[in-house]
Amino acid sequence: MQLTLHSEYALRVLLYLGTQPGRLCSTREISDAYGISKNHLVRVVQTLGEHGYLELLPGRNGGISLAKEPHLIRLGDVVRDAEPNMRMAECFDRRTNHCVLTPVCSLRPVLNEALNAFLSSLNLHTLADLLSHGARQKMSAKFATLTV
Repeated sequence: MQLTLHSEYALRVLLYLGTQPGRLCSTREISDAYGISKNHLVRVVQTLGEHGYLELLPGRNGGISLAKEPHLIRLGDVVRDAEPNMRMAECFDRRTNHCVLTPVCSLRPVLNEALNAFLSSLNLHTLADLLSHGARQKMSAKFATLTV
């Protein structure tokens, strides 16, 4: 299984903002720190805002910040919210499914169980876990060298 760039960038945005507590950051700042497209990042930020992970303040002096404390942001929830189609196979989407085995298939429930286990495993961890044990300081230092 591979996450889309949308989910990967969502996690990266949260990590970046988690290293900048109490500070508004711009999408340009984050895109420069990671070397990723600002246009793509704007869509990611909108998704995170829609799902309540970010506070978005528009305007010249605006920016983005975490809307929740890091210990309340579960990684599995972020991935589920950022992935538009959590499909492991064609049969997961009833609208586009053309598999002739669907009525008798025993694979779909197994794949669904695996997907749920994956997300449950991610949900054992929070953004705070990723930022613990000095990781916040190390990442902050790394971001500082990338944006200089």
